[in-house]
Amino acid sequence: MTRFLTPLTLLTLLVALSAGCGGGKGDSATATTAGGCTQVDVPAARDDGGATPPKEPLTPGEPATLEFVTNCGSFTVALDVEGAPKTSASLVSLARSDFYDNTIFHRIVPGFVIQGGDPTQTGGGGPGYKTKDVPAADATYTKGVVAMAKSGIEPAGTAGSQFFVVTGDDVGLPPDYAIVGKVTSGLDVVEKIGRLGDAQEKPTEPVVVSDVVVTTGK
Repeated sequence: MTRFLTPLTLLTLLVALSAGCGGGKGDSATATTAGGCTQVDVPAARDDGGATPPKEPLTPGEPATLEFVTNCGSFTVALDVEGAPKTSASLVSLARSDFYDNTIFHRIVPGFVIQGGDPTQTGGGGPGYKTKDVPAADATYTKGVVAMAKSGIEPAGTAGSQFFVVTGDDVGLPPDYAIVGKVTSGLDVVEKIGRLGDAQEKPTEPVVVSDVVVTTGK
């Protein structure tokens, strides 16, 4: 004997199937890691260099911020346009050209710093040019300070594209690293990222910058 579904039974079945499919998709899209970040794949490494230095400085006295959007959340950096004019202009130029998109935090040292901005993901890459803003002799590197990474043989204040955010209360670094700004919101995100490092200073899971949003002017 052939059985036919009543309209009510058919509606109930369709709703159940729809809910089942939708739930699976949602779980996949919002999967989180043990560290509380959205699960993402490591982006492909890019070639070293290739960026163009900025042609003009930023306007003195006008605020400039960078919002770093990551799979662990977003944090905003207020740039020190007057204290580090060349480095600030460089970071804004790089951000506007999408240089930082799909880069990772390749170095994470709990209680010390998180470091990113290298397109090669090795810790040895940069934009293909350097700037220089020598920090003050009494500069301190406290929690939330954003400064530029450099090699030990480069002069004080030298900068490429790699930056670090201090996660310790005061990490005691000498005044060798150009201080480009300070985190003004999202410090909790920085601290979350700062917990995702191992004994070799490598990330225990991918932390990816998807975008850097520039805001300038009063």
